[in-house]
Amino acid sequence: MKKLEIIVKALDEKLAKDITVLDMGMTSPVCDYFVIATAANERLMLALKDNVEEKCEENGYSVKSIEGKKASQWILMDYGDIVVHLFDPEERKNYNLEKLWADMPTVDIEELLK
Repeated sequence: MKKLEIIVKALDEKLAKDITVLDMGMTSPVCDYFVIATAANERLMLALKDNVEEKCEENGYSVKSIEGKKASQWILMDYGDIVVHLFDPEERKNYNLEKLWADMPTVDIEELLK
C-alpha cells in the first residue's frame, strides 16, 4: 500500500470528517500532498493522530515531526512528501487551507478507500 492510501484509510477508519487531499506536487518544494481532515472533538483528533502514526509505522513509514498535541485545535504530521493537517471544525474554518490552495488539484479519496 502507498503512504497516501494508508493515511487516508487510517483517517477514514476512525471517522474523520471531510477528508481532503490536495496535490501540491507542482507547487510545493516541501511536499507532494496535503491531507486535511476534521475531528469533532479533542479525543477524536488524538485518536486520528495515533491511528495514522500506527498504520504508517506498520508499513515502514515514520513521521518526521508532529506539531500540536493534547488540547490542540490543529495537529500537523510531517511525513516528508505528505503533510497531514488534523483540525477541529472551527480551526479548519479559520485557516481554510482549501481556499488558500484552491488552485491545487484534489485527489479523489474514493479511489484510495477502495
